[in-house]
Amino acid sequence: MLIVLGSAMIAVFMYLILSKRLAPTLALVLVPLTFALVVTGTGLSEPGEDGVVDSISSAFKDFAPTAVLLFFAIVFFGTMIDVGLFDPLIRFVLRTVKNDPVRLVVLTAVLAGVVSLDGDGSTTFIITVSALLPIYLRLGLSPVVLTVVANLANGVLNILPWGGPTIRAATVLNVSPSELFNPMVPGMVAGIATVLLLAWQLGRSERKRLLASGRTLSVVADEMVAVPEPALVGGGTGTDGTHGADRPASGSAGGASDASDDLGGTLDPNRPTLRPKLIWFNLGLTVALLVLLGMDVLPLSLVFVAAAAIALVVNFPKPEDQLRAVTSHATSIVGVVSMVFAAAVLVGVLSGTGMVTAMANGIVSAVPPSVGSWFAVITGVLSMPLTFFITNDAFYFGILPILTEAAGHYGIAPVEMARASIIGQPVHMTSPLVPALLLLVSLAKVNLADHHRKVIWRAAVCSLVMLGGALLLGVVPLG
Repeated sequence: MLIVLGSAMIAVFMYLILSKRLAPTLALVLVPLTFALVVTGTGLSEPGEDGVVDSISSAFKDFAPTAVLLFFAIVFFGTMIDVGLFDPLIRFVLRTVKNDPVRLVVLTAVLAGVVSLDGDGSTTFIITVSALLPIYLRLGLSPVVLTVVANLANGVLNILPWGGPTIRAATVLNVSPSELFNPMVPGMVAGIATVLLLAWQLGRSERKRLLASGRTLSVVADEMVAVPEPALVGGGTGTDGTHGADRPASGSAGGASDASDDLGGTLDPNRPTLRPKLIWFNLGLTVALLVLLGMDVLPLSLVFVAAAAIALVVNFPKPEDQLRAVTSHATSIVGVVSMVFAAAVLVGVLSGTGMVTAMANGIVSAVPPSVGSWFAVITGVLSMPLTFFITNDAFYFGILPILTEAAGHYGIAPVEMARASIIGQPVHMTSPLVPALLLLVSLAKVNLADHHRKVIWRAAVCSLVMLGGALLLGVVPLG
């Protein structure tokens, strides 16, 4: 019965989100709590503090550092956009893509893929969105295209040994990470090629739409060429005759303003938040932040808290300007932090009611002996929906050992099951339970339902291509 209720809860949750009948944050809270009441009321799960309530409270504690990280990450990188750190990069990107929207979308995939090599999804999305969102908005390209392409590229590369899922699978099954990952490289390359192909297709679609509207990259490039580059040393003067450092913080790209405000203000060379005198300081601070993230010597949340505080104090010395700089990003902050804690409710209910364990055992018992030799392929396919609806920790530490034990009766080695288990990562990275995904859609101010409609099936295609490559090479056994 828990299997039926768990499946029904997931189905209702996805229907409400994709049909936009309920905001994602509310769906993440109300649907799991409703089913938790049904489960505890019928006696299928232990009620009270030893069951669901305790699991939800524990999930809140586990998710709190992530909420802090995302809060101050939005503040920091929103401030860097406001003060003009990324403006020179934006102009360089426009010159590189040679006024072609298709090249811009493909470049989005390349940039997201390169940054994904550090193994951290949050960093990938922060850099990609910060660098390219102003161009998308200025041009009129859909920000959903940006989030979809970045999400796909990061999802394929999430199987890197230092990324997390591969280490989890290797650890729990006691296999070598290199033995697990190295044979999967050709399949990962095929997945990357698929991402580039999907980016090209999305770029062509956007180019047709832009041409029909009369808005082209060449028009944007001409406008930006006519804009003088702000001085790297010395004060850049605005239209009102005031110096950048004396202006209050307002009209930020990451705040509560809509896309049309961003379109007019993000690349405005005279926007009041520009700080041309501080460009080298801001660049050094950003590089130092990224280095500390890569070294992993301090808690990521602490790194972002400190960096955001330094950035605000240096760029906006007046307290009222500091407050305005933070509150200008309130919409993005509230959206992402509320979804993080709402996701904790779903995770707590799944574990506290025993639904995860019941569904895992149900999957194993549902596989008939006649197809037992296909267990690795089945695991590769199941890794897509399972890692979408539950966390990686729950899948790799809770479900994968059960699947591997069952597969062992059919002669399938643990390392082969480990390889199959990481194939669903492109789909996993589109899950609302992934904090980095919440950060991505919040930074780009994209509706989660709009993002999911375009990204989920494309992510599944990437996973299936990776599975096909693994089967062709024999690194995952077929029958």
